[in-house]
Amino acid sequence: MSDSQQRLQSLDALRGIAALAVVLFHYIPYYDELYGHAFSPWPGLDFGRYGVHLFFILSGFVIFMTLERTRSAGWFAMARALRLMPGLWAGIAITWLVVSVLGPEDRAVSLGSALANTTLLHEYLGLPHVDGAYWSLVIEATFYVWIGLAFYTLRGWSRLRPLLWVWVLVSYVGVIWWKAIPDNLEFLVKDLLFVRYAPLFVTGMLLYRWHRNQQLPRADWMLLALAIGHALVAYKAPFNVFVLGCHGVFVLAVAGHLERLATRPLLWLGSLSYALYLVHQNVGYGVINWSYQQALPGWAGVCLALVTAFLLAALIHYAIEKPALRWFRTLRKKREFTAAGSARSSLPLPGPSSP
Repeated sequence: MSDSQQRLQSLDALRGIAALAVVLFHYIPYYDELYGHAFSPWPGLDFGRYGVHLFFILSGFVIFMTLERTRSAGWFAMARALRLMPGLWAGIAITWLVVSVLGPEDRAVSLGSALANTTLLHEYLGLPHVDGAYWSLVIEATFYVWIGLAFYTLRGWSRLRPLLWVWVLVSYVGVIWWKAIPDNLEFLVKDLLFVRYAPLFVTGMLLYRWHRNQQLPRADWMLLALAIGHALVAYKAPFNVFVLGCHGVFVLAVAGHLERLATRPLLWLGSLSYALYLVHQNVGYGVINWSYQQALPGWAGVCLALVTAFLLAALIHYAIEKPALRWFRTLRKKREFTAAGSARSSLPLPGPSSP
């Protein structure tokens, strides 16, 4: 395995660690805040809330790598749709059914809202999430649209860079004057431009360019420093320091200093991370509620919720996600082969004077 591949595997391991941190945050301190546990949660698990921020940095890294390897906006859109949607639809169906049976009642949504969730447009329509964790998927999908449009329209990093500078600067203005944003600009600034999180994606994109080229021009280093510094003003202490730490860990991984993380358990956890994220929160709350109703200890309910979430995530990953990705890769290879054959057939046939 090449050094570059090993570095990317360490990023997959980080994805798994971040997913587990989010799950433990939801099951222990956040569940305690919402419904109350029979035990006192360890305060350190509160930082798991910010595991999502590491996902956003990873997404910027991976998406820009995908863009550079994908020849058209149509193929990019199809690749992202087949990566997100099959698992999402399964997660929505499972979560909606489990919450309907086990609760909690305050987490139940109508069938119409559940169907709207399948488009990831539900938040823009004012409809509730089937699972509370889906707020970040709406941001992910919005980022895919913006960056795909920008990349395939501008066609070059030198043209894309000024746009990213503007986006990061607007993000600073947005979070500093968050409460003073005019009503007529709130939807644009807070939702469509998601100024609390956009610099995380930009950081990932810049770190991918550093990984690929082994260097960055001065203008990109300046933009990277600005994007990372955004965390200091976007989040309250001590969580802003933790997000800075997430940036640092990511840089170490890209630089090849965390290769020991690429172990089988962590890589497996990383492969399940998306499916785990889709089904863990509300399903887990239902399982924990049920366990308390059965007079089980709180820790037993948390363990049961973890086992349930991992089983469901494995089911979605192996039965839905992987087959969908295999189908897409086969389709792309066939299209590329057909396109190559068409190109060869359009060449002039050799004549008598041809060498």
